[in-house]
Amino acid sequence: MSFHERKNKKRKTAHNGQQDRTSFKPSATFTPLEGGRDWTVSVAIPSSILTKSASPQSLPPPPDDRSPHQMKILTHADMQTPSLATADQRMTAPGRIARALAVFSVDEVVVFDDSPPSSRPRQTDTSGYTGDIDPCHFLAHILSFLEAPPFMRKTLFPLHPNLRMTALLPSLDMPHHPNPKEWTAYREGVTVAGKTSTGKGTLVEVGLDEPVEIEEDIPPKTRVTLLFPEDQSQYPECVDPQAPRTEGGYYWGYTVRRCGSLSTVFTESPYENGYDMSIGTSERGTPIHEAFPPSKPAKFKHMLIVFGGPRGLEFASMNDDELAKMDVQGSKTKELFDHWVNVLPNQGSRTIRTDEAMFIALTALRGLWGNFS
Repeated sequence: MSFHERKNKKRKTAHNGQQDRTSFKPSATFTPLEGGRDWTVSVAIPSSILTKSASPQSLPPPPDDRSPHQMKILTHADMQTPSLATADQRMTAPGRIARALAVFSVDEVVVFDDSPPSSRPRQTDTSGYTGDIDPCHFLAHILSFLEAPPFMRKTLFPLHPNLRMTALLPSLDMPHHPNPKEWTAYREGVTVAGKTSTGKGTLVEVGLDEPVEIEEDIPPKTRVTLLFPEDQSQYPECVDPQAPRTEGGYYWGYTVRRCGSLSTVFTESPYENGYDMSIGTSERGTPIHEAFPPSKPAKFKHMLIVFGGPRGLEFASMNDDELAKMDVQGSKTKELFDHWVNVLPNQGSRTIRTDEAMFIALTALRGLWGNFS
C-alpha cells in the first residue's frame, strides 16, 4: 500500500492525521469565552529593563593569578559573543515577562526604546548577538520565540546568537501550544514542503503525529491559523490569526510589536481607534484600589498598561522627541495616560524590577478584565 493510499484510508477515521476527538476531554483551564472576545489587553515595556540585568559591574572580575598558559587569547568572535553569565542574566528578564504575559492572558506586548537618542545605534546588525547593542530587538526576538508553539520554533527561528541559551527559558504552555490530552477546534501550524494526497494544496505541521492538508497553496515556513471543522472528512480552514479570540473566545497568545519611543506606543497602535483605556505605572501614582474602586467597573475595548524601566516612565518621556515638542516630560508624563497608578505603595525595597512590577500590577488589575464580557 502506497503512502497516499494509507493517507486516504486513514482519513476515513481521522482526517489528515487528525487524532480521534473522542479521546480528548475539554480543558477546564482553557475555557473559551462564549460568543468570542472582542476586547484586548496590551502591555508595554521599555528596552532599559536590560541595562541592570547584566551590567558589567554585576559580573565577577577575572582572576589575576592565572599563569600565561591559562590565559585565553581573545579573538574578534569572542568580543562579539556575550559571556555565559551575561547571557544568562539577560535571558531571565524576558523569560519572566513572557510568563506574566501568558499567565494573565495578555494579547499584545510592545517593546519601546526609552534610551537617549544620542546613544541609539543608527544601524544595527541583527545577525549577531543584540542583547547589548539593540535591547529592543533582543527582547522582541526572545518574546516572539517563546510565544511560538515549540514544535514550529526550529522552522521559524533559525540559529542565532540570541537563542544560544533558550534552554534556560520557561515554558509558557498556552492554549495554542499543543497538548496531547487536549483538543481545540483551532490550531497553529507551519507549512512544510511535500506533496499532498491529491497533489494540490499544502501540508501543515500542527503538532500532531502527521502533517494535515489544506486546500490553499501557501509557501513553506509560513505560520497559519487553522480551524478544524466538525466533519472530520473536511479539510481544515485557514482563518484570521485573531479568530480564536474573536470567534472562539480563547486566549491565543500575544503579538509582539517594537516601537522607537514611548509616544509611538500610542500612535502606532494596531487597533483602528487606538487604546481607549491607558494605564501608566509610577511610584508617584495613585494606589490601584483608589484609581479603580469596585463601585465603578471599568469598560474598555483595548486596554494598555505601560511599565517604566529602572528610571521610570519619566525617563522615557525625556528621551522622546515628539513628547518634547508637546512639552510632556518629567512630572507631566502622567498626562499621557487615563490612569497613573502606583502598583505597590509602601514597598519594602527601594526598587521594584519591571518584571516584578508586571506580576504585581497584573494581579491587582486582573479584576478589570477577569469577568469582562
